[in-house]
Amino acid sequence: MLRDQVAILTPKLEQYRTIVRQLLTQYATYKPSHGDIETQTLFDTEHDHYQVFAIGWDNKQRVHGCSIHLDIKDEKIWIQINNTELDIGQDLADQGIPKDSIVIGFQPPYLRQYSGYAVA
Repeated sequence: MLRDQVAILTPKLEQYRTIVRQLLTQYATYKPSHGDIETQTLFDTEHDHYQVFAIGWDNKQRVHGCSIHLDIKDEKIWIQINNTELDIGQDLADQGIPKDSIVIGFQPPYLRQYSGYAVA
């Protein structure tokens, strides 16, 4: 691979990857309150995409979708989607991630300045 295609491993990047994997693994242990639904984690450590995914059945309704999606880009953790009641940003901060290294990616860019987290 070319040098510019490979993420340079820094202690901060390794720390962020470890925290994200541990946190999402913990979240994946939470069982939905109804339905026959399996919760899975999907970790693409090569491209730094991390997801919690639900698959199964809720009565006659098929369940298949991403409940949490985090990316690590430019040494910041981007919360791309959070379809849960969990406060992922605060949980990351509680694990030692500075709030200026967390981006609420599902918020419009013009509102991020009011979030208490990084704008990008």
